[in-house]
Amino acid sequence: MRPKVDKDLLPMKAHYFFFNAGTAPVVPFMPTLAKQLGYSNVVVGTMYAILPVIGMLAKPLCGFIADRYQRHRSLFIAAEILTAVAFFAIMFTPAIPQQLPSVTFHCHAGGANFHFCTEDQCTLNEIERDYQDKALACKLNCPAQAFMWDIICKDWNTTGLCPPPNDNADIDISATFTNLLVERNETSNEGCVFFSVPHIHAEVNGHNATMYCPSDKPYFSSICSMDCNDTYLDSKIADSPVISTTAAMGLYQFWWFFGMLIISWIGMAAVVSIGDAICFGILGERAHLYGKQRLYGSVGWGIFSILAGVLVDKMSNGVEKDYTIVFWMTAVLIGLDVVASMKLKHTQTHLSPNILKDVGQMFLSIRCLIFFIWCIFIGLGTALIWNFLFVHLETLGGCDATYMKTLQGFVMSIQCFCGELPFFFFSGWILKKIGHVNAMSMVLFGFGVRFILYSMLQDPWYVLPIELLNGVTFGLFYATMASYASIVAPPGTETTMQGLVGAIFEGVGVSVGSLIAGYLFDSIGGGHTFEIFGVAAFVAFIVHVCVQMYLQRHHSSSDTENGTVKYLAPTDAMHMLNDQEFLT
Repeated sequence: MRPKVDKDLLPMKAHYFFFNAGTAPVVPFMPTLAKQLGYSNVVVGTMYAILPVIGMLAKPLCGFIADRYQRHRSLFIAAEILTAVAFFAIMFTPAIPQQLPSVTFHCHAGGANFHFCTEDQCTLNEIERDYQDKALACKLNCPAQAFMWDIICKDWNTTGLCPPPNDNADIDISATFTNLLVERNETSNEGCVFFSVPHIHAEVNGHNATMYCPSDKPYFSSICSMDCNDTYLDSKIADSPVISTTAAMGLYQFWWFFGMLIISWIGMAAVVSIGDAICFGILGERAHLYGKQRLYGSVGWGIFSILAGVLVDKMSNGVEKDYTIVFWMTAVLIGLDVVASMKLKHTQTHLSPNILKDVGQMFLSIRCLIFFIWCIFIGLGTALIWNFLFVHLETLGGCDATYMKTLQGFVMSIQCFCGELPFFFFSGWILKKIGHVNAMSMVLFGFGVRFILYSMLQDPWYVLPIELLNGVTFGLFYATMASYASIVAPPGTETTMQGLVGAIFEGVGVSVGSLIAGYLFDSIGGGHTFEIFGVAAFVAFIVHVCVQMYLQRHHSSSDTENGTVKYLAPTDAMHMLNDQEFLT
């Protein structure tokens, strides 16, 4: 017997697949791209605190417009196009100009060299590996003092340089530097790289010279800017201070990058909230089948996240990653999503005469308030995973970063295929068996376990089995959140309600979580940050269980007549959940 296929749901399945496949190559890598551009953890955390606020405003607004004017599909498709265009534009983010690296030039006792020091052991290892037998033709611009010009004029065997224009005139040195030497200080964890000038022959201010500095004269030393026409070496030696929030605000490159992220977040916010409302509208009385539609999004995300990670690693040269391919993947896949969305058949049968009043009544229900607070707490934990898990893995990975994007791709694939997918598939059965309230408690407990395990990581590859918990912390959470919001929404406000719940989750929870996580990462490091969030999740779990037990006992004792629990909805138009739901 051939299985029956609901053709009305096929475009919805295709949307979830293509949209999640299209955002998978870019969304997880944006925080690490921001770090690669030089922005501090605080800047990244601040950006990802603002972005959910933008989403918080966009979701209910787009939902209200869609419900009010009955333009669900048109607004939905426009938001998809906006998302693709904004992400693609990030590829054209202007590079931040880098100053020439600074080195210390020494000339004394018949020898001349330049050197620089760093505590970055990865940089020391890479330069020692790549430049051990390599000669560098470099140009140095060095400020000079009067005694230095005295040495140049008397001992460097050159003509045409003296007398100098003034005693503090700069000197330009062009020379070939060889004989790499790396010295490490085990006590301070600092190391220095030295390149010397063979036979101390060089060109100084356009004139041939022998850089001989007698030992009986003052030490010739100057901080010089250096240009070896070697982009890779320059990037390793260059003064690359982490860009602070204040400094970022003055860079137009930052505003382009952040502006495109804001536009993409607005698009995604509208797509997610309107898309879920359309899905529940098509399902009608079969709302328990939502997870079996949404799981196709996990399949798309899982496949293309690992593909994107592998391609970024393969197409990158050196330590810095080339993300060009992921932006093209996003443009093509979301383009296919637009085509699939045009096939959607959705008409809203209910129209609320006063959407804002009906939705506002939700805040008069104690159970809805607890649900909203739960969404905020889940948002706090989700922010840490979304925005800083990969940063933590790259820190643990140390110098060997060649495999990192592949590992991150595997992380996302396991999250999707082994975590989200089975929980989305069985979410209807799970919610029917244990109820929404117990599912909420289960999600909080899952976050606690997941964060504590992250805090114990030493080898980044051991993160893979931990990602199985993503089925609880995202798969079960998202199905619970979307289903609960759909059930309690008054007729005609479904899209607005989905937007409101998503706004509370991201606009409040994820926003605040990003800000807190950014400061904690900078202050105490990744391991301790995950530990603090883990303890907080366990505390929230205990509090949630106690509050629900109190409410269950309260309703059982005061609101029960003839064995039936009464539930007073905020508005007569609200859908009623069954009695057992509130007892479980």
